[in-house]
Amino acid sequence: MSRPTSARTGARVQPLKAARPTRAGAAPPPGARSFLSLADMTSGDLAACLDEAARLKQARAAGRRRAETPLAGRQVALLFDKPSLRTRVTFEVAVRELGGDPILIPSDVALGGRESAADVARNLERWVDAVVIRTFAQQVLEEFATAAPRLHVVNALTDEEHPCQAVADLLTLVERFGVLTGRTITYVGDGNNVATSLAQAAVMMGMHMHLASPEGYVLPDRVQAQVARLSRDGATLQLFTDPKAAVKGACAVYTDVWTSMGQEHESSERERAFAGYQVNDALMARAEPDALFMHCLPAHRGEEVSASVLDGPRSVVFDQAENRLHAQKAILTWLLARTEGEQR
Repeated sequence: MSRPTSARTGARVQPLKAARPTRAGAAPPPGARSFLSLADMTSGDLAACLDEAARLKQARAAGRRRAETPLAGRQVALLFDKPSLRTRVTFEVAVRELGGDPILIPSDVALGGRESAADVARNLERWVDAVVIRTFAQQVLEEFATAAPRLHVVNALTDEEHPCQAVADLLTLVERFGVLTGRTITYVGDGNNVATSLAQAAVMMGMHMHLASPEGYVLPDRVQAQVARLSRDGATLQLFTDPKAAVKGACAVYTDVWTSMGQEHESSERERAFAGYQVNDALMARAEPDALFMHCLPAHRGEEVSASVLDGPRSVVFDQAENRLHAQKAILTWLLARTEGEQR
């Protein structure tokens, strides 16, 4: 059965159902709890994580950076296959401020170089409590977690998903708007890892998600189906080809680079495909008057976003970057904080 289509906007509307406590059709995973995807959280988990992130941010602003140490005595390994500024710095600071010990593992020995990712995982679970991984394929992350069920594994970015970014994004929105239920966020650009996790997180908090992409770059069907399973409070996903129609009614307009790491050979083709998808002053004027501009960074001024928007008063991109720290502290606390009777 085909999805209903709006003749005026060309948008495909995906009706969404209420969230389930766990991934559809799956039992709770054995062993340590991991965060490979927003789908590893319930909407209640996500709401609690956002509350905790806000609390931790307030404590840090008040000078209480290490007043609480839920990770005391815990070791967290950081494995990065991809270059990183925000992710690496914020995770290292987060682990230290929560009382844990971060261990930076060189990329040439991290994942599948000298030995298989599974063997790396089996070694690390004998020594550390958690591993934060920034790599290419989501499958590598899942194989890693499967091979070492005693480890808490955190997805710090894969080609398919970027859940830590999405938690920071929602924290930024909550700070500006309070309750998010019923609001609309628009993403303009490639249906990539950032778009995937943003869509998942948005509908879990009851937000409507608009996504404008050229043909051939839309959110994959499997992601659309997953977003449907994660939704609550009547949230909807709408796919557009016209960014001007997509931003109507949006409280925030989000974009990302047109060419991600590993896609450099496609850069010329992508520049042509996304030529009409720049977020600029004219496009922002079609959103709500108080609409925010969002970007996960790094950004390319003059390509996916104009300099006047990125550096303008409606831009919250550095708030998002700051909130990576607080969101990741909350995620680590959710995964690793000791509870009564916890078995290690």
